[in-house]
Amino acid sequence: MSVLSTQMITSLEESTSQSEELFTDFHRHPELSMLEERTRTIVAEQLTEYGYEVQEIGGGVVGVLKNGDGRTVLFRADMDGLPVTEASGLDYASTATQTDADGAEQPTMHACGHDFHITAGLGAAKLLAEHRDGWSGTYVALFQPGEEKAAGARSMVADGLVDKVPTPDVCLGQHVLTTPVAGKVAVASGPVLSTAASARIVVHGAGSHGSMPHLGVDPVVLASAIVTRLQTLVSRELSPSNFGVVTVGSLQAGSSANIIPDTATMLLNFRAYSEEILDQLIDGVERIVRAECEAARSPKEPEIELYDRYPLTDNDADAAEVVRRGFLEQFGEERVEEMAPATASEDFSIVPDAFGSPYCYWGCGAYAEGRETYPNHSPLWSPDLQPTLRTGTEAAATAVLAHLAQEG
Repeated sequence: MSVLSTQMITSLEESTSQSEELFTDFHRHPELSMLEERTRTIVAEQLTEYGYEVQEIGGGVVGVLKNGDGRTVLFRADMDGLPVTEASGLDYASTATQTDADGAEQPTMHACGHDFHITAGLGAAKLLAEHRDGWSGTYVALFQPGEEKAAGARSMVADGLVDKVPTPDVCLGQHVLTTPVAGKVAVASGPVLSTAASARIVVHGAGSHGSMPHLGVDPVVLASAIVTRLQTLVSRELSPSNFGVVTVGSLQAGSSANIIPDTATMLLNFRAYSEEILDQLIDGVERIVRAECEAARSPKEPEIELYDRYPLTDNDADAAEVVRRGFLEQFGEERVEEMAPATASEDFSIVPDAFGSPYCYWGCGAYAEGRETYPNHSPLWSPDLQPTLRTGTEAAATAVLAHLAQEG
């Protein structure tokens, strides 16, 4: 016994070549965050062809399929690529470039699996539309822009998402990951992805000749002191039982060996499994930066800009249990694992939070057992096309149908 009917399984098998063709097209033509025009057009055309009521909202696309009385279930897929030069060696590798929001020409790659997410989302939408005799209720297929910049979910909400589509009883989403192995799925209740935020910090010095450091204020030494001191935020201020990360990913200052520059710029990234700890880390950084600037006699206050903030992805226990039972019924115990919390981050939960709906977010394996794996965002990212695509489509449809079948 499986969640998907025999007719649905047959339809999945018959549409394999079409799904693979659609996937490789998305992979060859990735688009940067909030610039997904071609992708959005294709998604809207496909949903319209399947019989959905389609509208564009905040840079994304939403299709609504009403099929009698019952629950309302939303499934979300993200659409954006990354500014990465692909080095996967795949015969359908991207060679695309795109002008970003700042006017710079960027290499572009689906280096995080969003091409799988789009195609699986469309596959599930097609399956539900073709087999309406197997379920009742309302299905909302949401395709979101700008996940990589934590902008897309907020953009859709700001454009009136909650007033333009039916309120879901539950929201669902998935991501292809390096674990489990391809063909398997992993789900858990509670926190599964961390909060995150980034910061740009500029500290000010007073420029001078390299031979006369006493006549200036050296922002390089100041920034170096800050980087060293920031390491204590996790090692000495967080309980060992709490997870937190503060990373200085960039430190830029000066352009000559014999010139003390006026400024130094740092780019920081934060991760935590709770909003409270994330706020603690951010507050700690500000405290340390300001104190070190004062100690160094900095002539100006530091500039601290917070951006790309991601919420915690914290699965509702009941929603996750319905998905887990559906997966066990559809895939069997050997293909369903417990999802370990990951330190990656998502803006998915902004959508269900806006509706006030519970949610569940799970992982699908991307690499066959024994294969060398490359992480998301790597230029070598190259999941196995199958069974990854088939499993992602089947998992999306299974989770949706499992929730549509619930009472209340």
